[in-house]
Amino acid sequence: MCGAGVSADRVLAHFREQAMFCAAYGSPFTGQLLEHCAADVEAGGPVAPLVHNWPTNPRADVVGLRLAGALHAAVLTGRDEALAAAYPKIGSAWSMERVWRLARAFIERESDWVRDFLQVAPQTNETRRSIAMLTAFLAFAKQWSGPIDMLEIGASAGLNLNWDRFAYRTGTWSWGGDSPVVMDTDWHGPAPAVDARPNIRSRAACDLNPLDIRDEVQRLRLKSYIWPDQPDRLARFDGAVALALQHDVRVDRASADAWLSEKLARRAGDAATLVYHSVFLQYPPKEVRDAIVGAIHEAGARATAHAPLAWVRLEPEGVTDGVAKGLRFVIDLHTWPRGERRILGYTDGHVRTVYAQ
Repeated sequence: MCGAGVSADRVLAHFREQAMFCAAYGSPFTGQLLEHCAADVEAGGPVAPLVHNWPTNPRADVVGLRLAGALHAAVLTGRDEALAAAYPKIGSAWSMERVWRLARAFIERESDWVRDFLQVAPQTNETRRSIAMLTAFLAFAKQWSGPIDMLEIGASAGLNLNWDRFAYRTGTWSWGGDSPVVMDTDWHGPAPAVDARPNIRSRAACDLNPLDIRDEVQRLRLKSYIWPDQPDRLARFDGAVALALQHDVRVDRASADAWLSEKLARRAGDAATLVYHSVFLQYPPKEVRDAIVGAIHEAGARATAHAPLAWVRLEPEGVTDGVAKGLRFVIDLHTWPRGERRILGYTDGHVRTVYAQ
């Protein structure tokens, strides 16, 4: 058995909860993989010494996704060719018994490499979130036709800085032309303002630990956090990377509170400023969150009709509205100088379904 105590119990609970989440979000492969990891921890296998004395909250640190990412990285980088041959591929079946036998052997053989991989928090840069935020972007563009300077915080590798260059296709509406990135979702409710055409003048972004997609190692690390039995997500990632490279996307290494305060303090007086973020605000410490929100509201108080401010969020309703144990993610738009907030819809973390308002 693995080491006794609260830490071991919390790790096991986290692995099993995360396995359930993965299965519910359309990845039976990752769900089963994490179930096997949990069983290995209980049995005192090679996973146990890597995680059972995890120093902080394993759930908050998504240790299970870190380990799943390490195994996928070993596949993507060719570090273990036998494991790569067993992983999911389009048009072929996979066997978790075979996968786990090879994965367990890899973890045991390369424990130092896996331990190092686990030290870095996962970044998903889920591009599909753009189809949820699009309804807010277009709602703002409908009321403001002038130039827009965009600021994204918690941007990871900056793939969503190109949201206006993606193609969006649902069963009831579409927006955007040809693109290597095609977004879809199960859309319920009114369509966005698809006749709006945002006039994007500039793009800037920050992240505490931005990944540089020009570096193959960092690019594959980012891709490793995408669940390997979800080819649509992998294809969107590849297309978004191609766009980001084409348009030379750059992300500043900075804390969002300081970076945003500086950007907003010297924002242009002849354009709108659009601040946005997705599934980010739940992670910084409270004092950083408060500073971010404070900087936005201070800038909003200085906004004018000639230089409005817009704030678009896709965040858990527990963060946006204090809903205890809320499971939905809120899509909302704040605009100044009038200081209005509109909730435009709700979705889930992977934006499989959108309920527009």
